Amino acid sequence: MFKIRGMHPTTFAFAYAAGLRTISSPKHVFICVGDHYEPGWNGADQETQIRRVDRWVHQYPSVVQDCVDSRGRPPQHTFFYPIECYESGLIEKLAALVRAGFGDIEVHLHHDDDHSDSLRSLLIESTHVLFDRHGLLRKDSDGQIRYGFIHGNWALDNSHPDGRWCGVNNELTILRQTGCYADFTMPAAPHPAQTRTINSLYYATDDPEKPKSHDRGTHAKVGVTAPEQSLLMIQGPLVVTHERPWKKPRVENGNISKSQPLSGKRMDSWLRAKVSVDGSPDWHFLKLHTHGAPEPNADVWLGESANLFHRQIAEQSIRRGVRYYYVTACEMAKLVHQAESGLASPDFDRL
Repeated sequence: MFKIRGMHPTTFAFAYAAGLRTISSPKHVFICVGDHYEPGWNGADQETQIRRVDRWVHQYPSVVQDCVDSRGRPPQHTFFYPIECYESGLIEKLAALVRAGFGDIEVHLHHDDDHSDSLRSLLIESTHVLFDRHGLLRKDSDGQIRYGFIHGNWALDNSHPDGRWCGVNNELTILRQTGCYADFTMPAAPHPAQTRTINSLYYATDDPEKPKSHDRGTHAKVGVTAPEQSLLMIQGPLVVTHERPWKKPRVENGNISKSQPLSGKRMDSWLRAKVSVDGSPDWHFLKLHTHGAPEPNADVWLGESANLFHRQIAEQSIRRGVRYYYVTACEMAKLVHQAESGLASPDFDRL
């Protein structure tokens, strides 16, 4: 069997098997885009960062406003903004897109050689700034600010093999205690921080003495309560595609970039992943990811290819008899919980 460089053999085997599945035909498909949105990518100066953000603010609505899902809603884009690079003006520009109904802003973080106390302080301070100063994120019934999370450099819970880009073995505990409702980091493959668990919605329980506690967990299941002190992990699709058997297989990891552009043809592979709550096979969760700030990737999202992609998704949904919905990261997490409760159809009034 071929191998993908950098991918653990077990993960490769599972992804390869997933790629062999028949294309599923769920009744409801939820599509979320988690953007590792980094205006400062590649050491950009302030002028470049402003230009990158302004491009999204000005162009995104016109690209997607005529592309609506099965309930008439335009595509939703969740900007996971790096809190270690907080810029009030840039956040406020993106917040205008949120208020106009085109997405949401959540928490992204790059750190290295960190420790628990500084991580906790940064998360608490940053989420309060986003909530109090910009009206972003949300509070639960107990008054705690809640946020979704993507870890920079894929190294969630100190999972990088060489120990770089984190340093905190009890990161899952700190995330949960500071209000994180779900993590959206995976998949990372072919990066070595990839977990052995793939194509899953599951709950990870932290071992504060060891790294990569999210390597395995308890799958979300209808009628089953999540383990105490666990964190919901929402993974995107990870399959090995091999449409042409005489060629080497490649990884389909839900990444959208210049090298992996938007295409309705990729939907077949995403559906083969069958990311769903156990016992609720009619609901499929497609969490895609991107780094949308750099110009080559922004070209993909803000050009004609994006409009074509959304039209292709609409055509495929009609052909398959599937209802599809553009959702934010927060809405996707809430829909996971609705599926766990056994609902036959999503209740969007409760999101």
